[in-house]
Parts: sequence; structure tokens; C-alpha cells
Amino acid sequence: MSIPTSTSTTRSVSNIAITLLRVVVGLVFVAYGWQKISTNTIAGVTGYFTSIGVPLPELMAPFIAYLELLGGAALILGLLTRPLALLFVCDMIGAAIFAHLPSGFYVENGGYSQVLLLGTASLAIALIGPGPYSVDRYLFGRTESRASVLA
Repeated sequence: MSIPTSTSTTRSVSNIAITLLRVVVGLVFVAYGWQKISTNTIAGVTGYFTSIGVPLPELMAPFIAYLELLGGAALILGLLTRPLALLFVCDMIGAAIFAHLPSGFYVENGGYSQVLLLGTASLAIALIGPGPYSVDRYLFGRTESRASVLA
């Protein structure tokens, strides 16, 4: 037996869902960016990136650290959501290739399961858009992806 739902109820639940997804993913990226900047320091991250073969580690280490910290905060607010989400997808692809794929799937072994989840969630956010509870909505007035016409 299914519970009848109205379009407005479904839309409200979807709006809450995208907001929760955006905020939680943003919080995770903020935490990882903060870790890179405060605990490991940029010099430490640069050394690590060098050791795993990341190209241009002197540029990539601060870029990734600040992308995760400041971009994660912007994602929480729903500011520049789609471009930042796409940058996070690229970030997670790079993390998988350079750091996690050789260790297998499970995160406790250094594997790629967490970057797969974060990358996929970021892609979903980029495709769906920021939702109505976002700064983007107030700046640009658009709450849904242009891809929504395909649904």
C-alpha cells in the first residue's frame, strides 16, 4: 500500500534532500581542507603529493587544500554550487588515481570507497543543482538543473 503524495510534498522533500546532501558533502570537504591546512600544513601536503606522483605538487597542494576548505564552505551555503561540485568531482578522481586505487576498495585500507562516494555525491549535486535553499537561488534565481527537462 502506498501513501499518496502531492506534487508539492514531493518537491518539498526533494528540496530538503538536496540541501542535506549539499551541506553534508560540504562539511566533509571543509573537514578535509582544514586537515590539510592546519594539521598537515601545505608543505606536508606538497611533500605527500610529490611522493605519490601528483603533477605540479607545489601548485596542486594549496589549490586542493583551499578548494576543499573554502569550496566546501561555499557548497554548504549553495554558492557557485555547480562549478564547485564539478571541481570536487575532479578532485576525487585525482585522489582515487594517485592515492587510493592501489589500496583496493575499503577505506580502512586506504582504498577508494570514500572518494567514490564523495565524487558521486558531488556529481549528483552538479547535475541536480543547488536547490531553493541556497545562495545561488537568490543570486541567479534558478533552483533546478537545465537537465530536468529530460525527466
